[in-house]
Amino acid sequence: MAGLVTTFGAGAMTNSTGEIRDADFLFVIGSNTTEAHPIIAMEMKRAAHRGAKLVVADPRNIDLTRFSNRHLKLKPGTDVWLLNAMAHVILTEGLVDQAFIEEHTENFEAMREEALKYTPEKAETITGVPAEDIRATAREYATTEKAGIYYTLGITEHTHGTDNVYCLANLVLMTGHLGKPSSGMNPLRGQNNVQGANDSGATPIFYPGYQRVDDPEVHAKYEKAWGM
Repeated sequence: MAGLVTTFGAGAMTNSTGEIRDADFLFVIGSNTTEAHPIIAMEMKRAAHRGAKLVVADPRNIDLTRFSNRHLKLKPGTDVWLLNAMAHVILTEGLVDQAFIEEHTENFEAMREEALKYTPEKAETITGVPAEDIRATAREYATTEKAGIYYTLGITEHTHGTDNVYCLANLVLMTGHLGKPSSGMNPLRGQNNVQGANDSGATPIFYPGYQRVDDPEVHAKYEKAWGM
């Protein structure tokens, strides 16, 4: 959640699950979706059957790989290298959405400088994913209008989990895949209704609706509404 709150302001999906069926590109990373979220996986399979490209990044041969166009079988713990190598391709091949970046992002040049260090060839030696597969995935993601990212605990449950989320967010922001149908940054939460619990304020840093408890105006609003 920390990575999402920092980059997007809320620890929730940017798009609805109902939009999956209309997507043209799905990037699923760190998520055994069929086992953990079978209804969402069903929508992904329907999209793939319709013709959407499905790319799965996971060390394991999970069920969803049977329906994918490409399986990026990265070594465990090398997510940052894979994602930054994708960013490298998008940057060096001029696939960014410059207008979106200028209007909606901050510190782009600092991110660019860092991401350019992660070449696909070097990433291949670290992740085990062929450089050409990294390039192909980055190009397809950047050039497809309805392209969404989906992830679960395979991304977040690491000592570098927040960094993983930041890297995914960078891909979304540099390509302008935000605020559009069937796109965005979409965490599929790890336990039963953990998203609903967070939405309703069952977390120490937020009131319902992801309004921060340390904001005096927000605090006063809820104090008045709840008569406390």
